[in-house]
Amino acid sequence: MGELKPPEKSFEISKWEVWEAWEKVRANKGAPGVDGCSIEDFEKDLKGNLFKIWNRMSSGSYFPPPVRAVEIPKPHGGGTRILGVPTVADRIAQTVVAARLESEVEPKFHPDSYGYRPGRSALDAVEKCRERCWKKDWVVDLDIQKFFDSVPWDLIVKAVEAHTDAVWVKLYVRRWLEAPLQLPDGTLQMRDRGTPQGNAT
Repeated sequence: MGELKPPEKSFEISKWEVWEAWEKVRANKGAPGVDGCSIEDFEKDLKGNLFKIWNRMSSGSYFPPPVRAVEIPKPHGGGTRILGVPTVADRIAQTVVAARLESEVEPKFHPDSYGYRPGRSALDAVEKCRERCWKKDWVVDLDIQKFFDSVPWDLIVKAVEAHTDAVWVKLYVRRWLEAPLQLPDGTLQMRDRGTPQGNAT
C-alpha cells in the first residue's frame, strides 16, 4: 500500500513564509485580539498554531475573526480614534500577505515616501524635512481627514490587483476589509468602507 499523499493545496504559500511572519509579529509584540490570546499564549502550541494558519491560508479556507476596537485618546484633547487590534494568528496571516505584496511594491515607491515602509521611520521623514528647510522657503502640510475610516474598498482592491497576480493575496485582502469590528461593548460593527488603523491591510 502506497503512502497517502496530502491533498494539493489551492495556493502556494510556504511554511517558511508563515514562520517568518510569526518572527515579525513576535518581535512587534502587541495586545491580544478578540480571542484574548497573547503572544505567550500562542507560543504554548506554536507548531500547531502556525500549522493551522498555513493550512487554512494555503487551502483558501482562512477567514479572519473580528478586529478588536480600542479607543485611543487623541493628543491635545481632540476626542478619540479607533485602533484595530487583530488576533495574533490574524496578524501572522496579514504579515504573510504583506510580505508578498511588499516585494512587488517596495521598489516602486518614491524615495521620499516614508509611511509604513521597511527600514524607514517618522524620524527619517523629519530628517529629510530639516534638510529641505535649508533649500526651500515653503512647505505643504496636509492630512486627509478620517482617511482610514472612509477609503473605498474597491480602490484598495484595485491597488492590490495592480501589483500582484496572486489570487490568494487579493482574496485575503478583501476578507480582511470585510471583517467586522468588535466594539468595546462587545457588539459587532459591519463596515462597507475603510479599514481600522492597526491592521496590516
